[in-house]
Amino acid sequence: MSSMIARSRVSSLLAKHNRRFLSSDVSINSHKESIIASQSLISEQAPPPPPEEPAPPAQGKRSWNFLKYSLVAAFTGVAATAVYATCAYSADEIDDKTKAFRASVSNTAADTDSAVEKFQTALYSAAMTVPAKAIDLYLDLRRQIEEQVQGFTEPTSDKLLPDLHPMEQHVFTLVLDLNETLVYSDWKRERGWRTFKRPGVDAFLEQLAKYYEIVIYSDQLSMYVDPVVERLDGKQCIRYKLNRSATKYQDGKHYRDLSKLNRNPGKVIYISGHASESCLQQENCVQIKPWKLEADDTALLDLIPFLEFVATRPPQDIRPVLASYEGKDIPKEFIKRSQDYQRRMQEQRQGRSLWRH
Repeated sequence: MSSMIARSRVSSLLAKHNRRFLSSDVSINSHKESIIASQSLISEQAPPPPPEEPAPPAQGKRSWNFLKYSLVAAFTGVAATAVYATCAYSADEIDDKTKAFRASVSNTAADTDSAVEKFQTALYSAAMTVPAKAIDLYLDLRRQIEEQVQGFTEPTSDKLLPDLHPMEQHVFTLVLDLNETLVYSDWKRERGWRTFKRPGVDAFLEQLAKYYEIVIYSDQLSMYVDPVVERLDGKQCIRYKLNRSATKYQDGKHYRDLSKLNRNPGKVIYISGHASESCLQQENCVQIKPWKLEADDTALLDLIPFLEFVATRPPQDIRPVLASYEGKDIPKEFIKRSQDYQRRMQEQRQGRSLWRH
């Protein structure tokens, strides 16, 4: 009986042990399967693609870059050549220097030439056509630009004044500057711009209009010149007025060009407070003191005797006369010369009267 009980206990113990062993095997196997499954899942992911290496540039792209840089270099060379030619030569000089080259482009092969010579002539003509046409285009553009620029730098006409009447060919032309010669303009904040007449200007204009053709020649715009002259010249002593459009723009300044007046240069006198700085023909200039509102100024009135003498005893050419006064005060020098002349004439009269006695 006891042996049976012991045998049953042993068999139960063996059964429990087998269940534990089986359960542990199952758990171990399931854990292994989960790890394997996990590993297989990771290993089944697609590997990252290798970094792409830059593809070598295509032959066509390199050819296009070479063509592009060649065109830029050619354009730069042509532009530099055009700039140099513009600075170094006039349009007529370039036309003359390139005439033979442009004419050679149109040359054709003679009938007696060989086939090779004809081919060479045709090839040369085709290759040189583009440069020749470029020169023609450059000359056309340059002449057009120079004409446009000349319209701003040169007087509007080669004859700024109409022809003199045949009965007035002996009359001298008195050209007068405006600012600081006949008038003075200043600006103040409380009243703006105001223009003042120089002392004696009315008597000056009225007296000399009897002998001269009086012309105002200013470097100011017409919107300033016209109203000022209209108010200044109440008795219509001034025949013509010229403004900035009639000046020559040179070296950053507007110059009076007396050669464009359509008058005999030997019969033109230009009076200005800035004559040496504003006129191209210095031999025709009379410099007077610039007026800046001095109340005791008499410069215009002092000039009247000299100008009357010139008009009533006109020289063939006023320029040598003005040259004899260079560096001197004309009114004072004229009075001195007049006194010397009168003294000599008095001495001559006295000498003749002595012989009579």
